[in-house]
Amino acid sequence: MTEGEIPPGRATAIPIATGQRVQIINHLGQQVVDTWIFAAGDFLEYLSMEHCRDRLYKLFFAPGDELVSNLRRPLARIIADTSPGRHDTLCSACDARSYAEQGQGDHHPNCRDNLLSLLMTHGMTDGVVPCPWNLFMDIPVDGEGRLSDRPSSARPGDYIELEAQADIILVCSPCPQEQIPISGIGRPVRGLRWRIS
Repeated sequence: MTEGEIPPGRATAIPIATGQRVQIINHLGQQVVDTWIFAAGDFLEYLSMEHCRDRLYKLFFAPGDELVSNLRRPLARIIADTSPGRHDTLCSACDARSYAEQGQGDHHPNCRDNLLSLLMTHGMTDGVVPCPWNLFMDIPVDGEGRLSDRPSSARPGDYIELEAQADIILVCSPCPQEQIPISGIGRPVRGLRWRIS
């Protein structure tokens, strides 16, 4: 078993071999984390929210669900989820412009830049930023299809566990959004933990 930290302020890449299981642990509670999965050796194949929604025919994924890439290849299966199970599949990664539109300046830390910086360390100067799987982010959809924000209901110690269906790289970026209280009211961005078995 190996484990480590997902610190705030940057994206963390975690290589996972086929058959290994990884837990993403919200050890302090409520922290939303933008999450991507890439095929090992090919950052142009990645976990695709639209393909997963099409395959599973639902907006929110649960234990037993197999998650697929933009090439419809299985990348991971959800094994367990101790959280209330609210993981957004619709919202894009936060970016500098979204924060500027909220009046938070032109250079606010953001998950899009965190991912692009990580991809550049792997030689991807024209990296793709897929729609993330926003773990622990509660974005309800009402009967008319409108979205709203709620503080994350993840409790300290809650985790989601995935089993790799291929050799993958899991990328996590704790979301620095503070104006919209998706990670709790009045709470600064916090890190998470990971554990591989």
